[in-house]
Amino acid sequence: MEFPNTLMEGRLIKRYKRFLADVEMPDGSVVVAHCANSGSMLGCKEPGSRVLLSPNTNPKAKLDWRWEMVEVDGALVGINTSHPNRLVEEAIRAGDITELQGYETLRREVKYGVNSRIDILLEGPGLCYVEVKNVTLKIGNEARFPDAVTARGTKHLAELSQMVADGHRSVMVYLVQRGDCDTFRPAADIDPTYADALVSAQKAGVEILCYSCSLSPTGIEVVGPMPYSVT
Repeated sequence: MEFPNTLMEGRLIKRYKRFLADVEMPDGSVVVAHCANSGSMLGCKEPGSRVLLSPNTNPKAKLDWRWEMVEVDGALVGINTSHPNRLVEEAIRAGDITELQGYETLRREVKYGVNSRIDILLEGPGLCYVEVKNVTLKIGNEARFPDAVTARGTKHLAELSQMVADGHRSVMVYLVQRGDCDTFRPAADIDPTYADALVSAQKAGVEILCYSCSLSPTGIEVVGPMPYSVT
């Protein structure tokens, strides 16, 4: 995924009201940027951090800037949660996620379960339900998810398990939007209920994939699988 416009560097002043961030620009001015991330962003919102913004070209947008990345300990981290589904779709179509090849069609945001939408539905032969989670939290050398309690995420695992019970294939993809992690595991200390649900989902037949990304001011690319553990 390439950014259509050059990203602008700034310094984070604060993130607030979940979806807003004040950023100091190189000329000293302060702008309000849209923060497309509903999580806690633990470890990714320290004041003074170098951030990268994209210009918002939508004439109906209320804000002129979108927060795309933050630099943490010298590594770029993608915090925009509107990108992972597109990144995974591009990687599937390019053949870069080998475990998800061989299907005839790919659709996004298809209704399923109880008032839910699956991120990606692969069809023909059979059905494959693919849920994508954006991972930004790092503890030690490990990528972790979630960074806050997520009842919605736990619900998704239960619905993926039900799809397996109904005779379909279900895959949980953790997309690590940073390139400085060696392994992945659930953040059981933050949300033990989610961690337990992931173990149960795997036992029920839900497949788990973890892929890392390469990030730069020009774009984001899925680069390869990452080892993981569910415990």
